[in-house]
Formats: sequence, C-alpha cells, structure tokens
Amino acid sequence: MTHQRVHTGKRLFTCSDCGKGFTQSSGLVIHLRVHTGERPFTCSDCGKRFTRSFDLQVHQRVHMGERPFTCSDCGKGFTQSSGLVIHLRVHTGERPFTCSDCGKRFTRSFDLQVHQRVHTGERPFTCSDCGKGFHGSSDLHRHQRFHTGEKPITCPVCGIGFTLLSGLRRHQSVHTGERPFTCSVCGKTFSQSFDLQSHQRVHTGERPFTCSDCGKTFTQSSHLQSHQRVHTGERPFTCSKCGKGFTQLSNLVTHYRVHTGRKFQ
Repeated sequence: MTHQRVHTGKRLFTCSDCGKGFTQSSGLVIHLRVHTGERPFTCSDCGKRFTRSFDLQVHQRVHMGERPFTCSDCGKGFTQSSGLVIHLRVHTGERPFTCSDCGKRFTRSFDLQVHQRVHTGERPFTCSDCGKGFHGSSDLHRHQRFHTGEKPITCPVCGIGFTLLSGLRRHQSVHTGERPFTCSVCGKTFSQSFDLQSHQRVHTGERPFTCSDCGKTFTQSSHLQSHQRVHTGERPFTCSKCGKGFTQLSNLVTHYRVHTGRKFQ
C-alpha cells in the first residue's frame, strides 16, 4: 500500500509548516527536523550532528577513510555515490545546470545557485572584520585569510606560503622560468597576464590611476600607493640598523648598503 504511493504520486502526509507532502509518515518526521532544528544523530568522533542516521553513516566514512565509490577513469574515491556522479562530469564534460541570465553552465546545481548571485547582486556572506560581502561562503573564507595572515597554500619548491592558489600559480613561474604572455608591440614576455596588461600602458600611454591630492597619474595602482605616501608622510619601510624610514622598499634596500659597506652599482 505504502509502496504504491510512489507510483500514484499520492502524498498523504503533509508538513503543517511549509505544506510539503510525503508518501510515508517517516519522511515527514525526518523533514520536520528542518523546522525544529533537531539533529538527534551525533558523530562520536567529532561531535557533528545530523537529522538522519543515514547522513551520519556517510559522514563517518570521513573518519574511517572509507571511500567505497571509485571513478573508473582516474581511480579517485568518494564517500557518497552522489559525489562520484558529480565528479564523472569532469571526464564527460557534462554541465547540466545552465544560468538563464548569461548561459554559463555548471556541473553542480550548487555552483549555479552561487553564480546567480552575480546577477542578483546578492552577497549574503559578510566579513566581520571589514564588512565586505561575498556571493559564496568559500569566497569569504579565502578573503578572511588576508585579515588572519593565514597562508595555507605552500610552494613545493621553496616553501613560501600564499593566501590563494592563484598566488602560488603566479609564483611558480619564478622556478620554471615560463613567460607565456608576450607583448604584441615590443615582444617583451611576462610570467603573468596582469604584468602584460600593466606593461601595455607604456605603449598606449594610458595612466588610469590618479592621485586625489595632486592629480598625478600612474600606470599601476602600486605606483599610486607608493606616491600617496608623499602626501600622508607614511614611511612603512624601516631600517633595522638605524630606524630611518622610507616610502619605498627599494629606497630601504639602497640605504641599507650604508651599513653593510656594499658598493652602489
């Protein structure tokens, strides 16, 4: 009788809070925990709590290292079959979730939901330190590293740390010597596309960064920041030998030779 409701679509058990219907009373019982916040199943290893015993069982595989669902293409394992289904799209190229505003496609419905906030302007995740808003929780998490100073991404060659993976990728060209970005005007090569864009302003004459105090213009924002110290009096680079301050790091390096006795080139 209960099983036949799957075929008939009959949902006799309805949630009084939201109106959602269920074919079985057990389904309604589990659903009601969404409204009550009840999470009766607790992980004995980490204390994390769940609304369903099944979710707890799946979670415990994280602690046991069990990954019963394996990709036949690359051998990567997953704790849930749903994780494997999503992963397989990496190999097939399938992107079944499409943005109705711009047509961009995604492998996961969750990624589409986060992306749509670009169009709606919604930024539900706010930094408690500076108030900046973000579309996704992962974006906020990465941003917070700038406040905490955390640098979890490490270069395997020299050990230097970075707050973002993109920073490591840019840095790695130091070791590889790769300079894939070439100026079409003079042929000069760069390790980063950003550096090429800045360089091209030498040819175009574009100086988009303007000092609000004196009107002087610059090709790069970093040059403007250094210049503004002339007006603010800020000297963030200090000599550890004599305490003298400088507006730019290069000036400190030059000054330091006074103490080391190294000749100027």
